[in-house]
Amino acid sequence: QVQLVESGGGSVQAGGSLRLSCAASGYRSVCMGWFRQAPGKEREGVAVISTGGGPTKYTDSVKGRFTISQDNVKNTVYLQMNSLKPEDTGMYYCAARPPGSVPGCYPRPADFSYWGQGTQVLVPS
Repeated sequence: QVQLVESGGGSVQAGGSLRLSCAASGYRSVCMGWFRQAPGKEREGVAVISTGGGPTKYTDSVKGRFTISQDNVKNTVYLQMNSLKPEDTGMYYCAARPPGSVPGCYPRPADFSYWGQGTQVLVPS
């Protein structure tokens, strides 16, 4: 059984930092990512990482502020978020691509089959 468990969300002032963690069990995916969904908006890709050592990818609005990383021993993916802005507010989800996926790792929600329950990030304006 595949499980993805996120942690690390919370409320932080604008300009602050948070570090999200996603502990995976039951499956080791070649591509994992972080997504977010703000109230009334569609879920969007934030960052993805190829766990075999390929490139990371970020949505434009977080480039230079967020960093996705992994610990393959712990089967855990992290999202370091710096210089947080009110528009970063939302529910953040960890996700993994399923086995047999076509090559490539892109922040497209439709490509991912396994999802965590989410962790809330709030950056008050």
